[in-house]
Amino acid sequence: MNIRRTLKIAALLLLLVACILAAGFLWYRQASQPHIDGSMKIAGLKGPVDIVRDREGVPHIFAGSPSDAYFALGFVHAQDRLWQLEMNRRIAAGRLAEVLGPNALNTDRFLRTLGVRRNAESILASLNQETRTALDAYARGINSYLAAHSGPLPPEFLLTGAPKPSAWAPADSIAWQTMMAWDLGANWTQELLRMRLSQRLSFDQINEFLPPYPGDPVLPTQDYTKLYRKLSGVTDQLAAIASIAPPSGIDGMGSNNWVLSGQRTGSGKPMLANDPHLALAAPSLWYFAHLSAPGLNVIGATLPGIPCIVLGRTDRIAWGFTNTAPDVQDLYIERINPANAMQYQAPEGWRDFGRRTETIKVKGQPDVELEIRSTRHGPVISGALPVADKAPLDAREYVMSFAWTALRQDDRTVQAGIGFNRARNWNEFLMAAKDFGAPQQNIVYADVDGNIGFVAPAIVPVRRAENDLKGLAPAPGWDSRYDWTGIIPFEALPQTFNPSAQRIVTANEKIVADDYPHFLTSEWALPYRAKRIHALLDSEAKHALKSFARIQQDSISLAAQELLPVLRKFELAGERERKALELLKTWNGSMTEESREALIFNAWMREASRQIFRDELGEELMSDYWEQRNMHQPMVNVLKNINGQGRWCKNGGSESLARESECKALLEKSLRIALTDLEQRYGKNMMEWKWGAAHVARSEHRPFGNIPFLSQIFDIRVPSPGDTYTVNVGRYNLRNESEPFTSRHAAGLRALYDLSDLENSRFIHSSGQSGNVLSSLYGSYVQRWRQGAYIPMQMKRESIEKEKLGILRLEP
Repeated sequence: MNIRRTLKIAALLLLLVACILAAGFLWYRQASQPHIDGSMKIAGLKGPVDIVRDREGVPHIFAGSPSDAYFALGFVHAQDRLWQLEMNRRIAAGRLAEVLGPNALNTDRFLRTLGVRRNAESILASLNQETRTALDAYARGINSYLAAHSGPLPPEFLLTGAPKPSAWAPADSIAWQTMMAWDLGANWTQELLRMRLSQRLSFDQINEFLPPYPGDPVLPTQDYTKLYRKLSGVTDQLAAIASIAPPSGIDGMGSNNWVLSGQRTGSGKPMLANDPHLALAAPSLWYFAHLSAPGLNVIGATLPGIPCIVLGRTDRIAWGFTNTAPDVQDLYIERINPANAMQYQAPEGWRDFGRRTETIKVKGQPDVELEIRSTRHGPVISGALPVADKAPLDAREYVMSFAWTALRQDDRTVQAGIGFNRARNWNEFLMAAKDFGAPQQNIVYADVDGNIGFVAPAIVPVRRAENDLKGLAPAPGWDSRYDWTGIIPFEALPQTFNPSAQRIVTANEKIVADDYPHFLTSEWALPYRAKRIHALLDSEAKHALKSFARIQQDSISLAAQELLPVLRKFELAGERERKALELLKTWNGSMTEESREALIFNAWMREASRQIFRDELGEELMSDYWEQRNMHQPMVNVLKNINGQGRWCKNGGSESLARESECKALLEKSLRIALTDLEQRYGKNMMEWKWGAAHVARSEHRPFGNIPFLSQIFDIRVPSPGDTYTVNVGRYNLRNESEPFTSRHAAGLRALYDLSDLENSRFIHSSGQSGNVLSSLYGSYVQRWRQGAYIPMQMKRESIEKEKLGILRLEP
């Protein structure tokens, strides 16, 4: 009897604990959500502000002044994306280890060495009064939310033990803008790749592995391999630095935009489409908002941390971005004075390093002191990690400095964004574009008066004619031939207004003619998407938003179509291999979710690229650089035997002319290995395979995406179509053995603008408005995003309030 009673009491206690936990969870879930209805007294406002949240959770901010509108934008960013704001600020400032511990220390070391947050303070002083007012108001909005918020913080703060955020500062916004430029520019990693390839390959082999843009000649440079082979220690050290640097999105570089004049649309007014491709994240990098105040009426996609609509429309104009990816980063080999380690060699003699010391706080460990050196070119990034006592001699005689236009003190990109939001016509838009420094963007434009335009603004360096490295490889810092001599004048940057073609299309392809007098880059993205968009625009005489939406959803891969004729001509041994090839013989390269052919093709080409290049590159380089940005074009050249490059099919890259049988044997082996791998992953029945099951779009949470249990809760995953080269892009990571086909870079934002009725415009992004995983708005867009649906982009208050979630009035 006593045992039974004890068991009953234990059961009741367990039930009570479960009820308390459930009640606590329900309370926390509710209490951690933002207030979206009613009124609040908030210090720092000049007048009352109404925040109307429409049925999709988009805040429409109605204010009496632009300053109050920017204030309210900071407030709603803090309400919905507080953890994202905190991470964005800590990344830019190199302060991750304070909350994430020693695993984040090396990343902090690199970012402190770059000095992004420090440079942001200098940029702030150069901005005009309107921009400083916007930055100040936005910061006050975030800080006022923090002061007024008495409820629990989002789950990430609890799980990491991170403290309540400290006050946001205007320089934090500028620093995050610089980090977005980092995400869209990584030319320095390609310079490092050439340096590392020099340890194994000949100069000619490097030019084949990193070929020029299709149709362009190889950019003439000196044979740099002899120099770099003397610097193997520096090369290894720089490779270690690259491994701790924040990843950029450049390996999945892609975005699409296009605009048609009214002569090509059913309405007689322009239409514009834009879908930028960046790393998928949970929550999305993007957050929708509408700002309405006297002289300001703009709606579109914001980046939490930055006080403007980055991509969107006003009631008169619309615009969209794609990445130009110019060569605005250079590495310099700096020689240390053997008689004085505090000096480095400049053209006129020895100079003192600039020096400063920073303290990095590390959760659970003592502070770390970091000495940072700088040269006339920029920070010494090889100092981000200490040189080991037993390091090769060259690693102690030379260091690597880093030049990057985004680290200039006159970068006024944030100012350009504020100007775009206020522009009413092409001339005002162009004036704002003059302030745009980094990252260079291909900007398409349309207005209600029927005009269309294009401009690619940026700070792009001018290199000397005698520079025989062309920014492609690290240069001797003591030789003035390799110094930048200025920047390309704004008037000389690519731009056009109302072109006779009645259309403008950019998809990261080469945007300048061969006779363009300035050097932007030689590393344009391959032109598959641009060609496909042009073809689809040509397929209809007049376009409407429906046809624009179909183009954004297009999953035909011209990259696959280019290789399929090569694959189809072979007769392969083995029943399984013949069956796979038979499927590909009638396939048109469509990367739909249901396609088994898409999975076979991508698995085959993944393995073929490994088999072709692994012997020459070696395991270490393959593990670091096995990605489509580097592999696709040289693989095409090898399999099509362009200029005899089929010789790469022979182990060791023999200089003898390759026989077709050698590439056939390699392809047969690759298909056999790929099919075996697919059977292990997806079952023996080839007819049941689906591309979408393997090609899941994964929006990764920071930092919980790296923690298996938590990633299942915080990450957002859906099957998806496309590949790296389809208009509806979905780039996967060749190096990832556990999830080789998971899409990690895609069109995280899509927007369509109708200049005949701007209220008919629409957009979508890849997650939802909330950054709180417990909110119903955390992943509310993802299925519609996957299916190619959109939500309205409306600014008329009467339309917005019809199905509102709530109206919050902020009062001073």
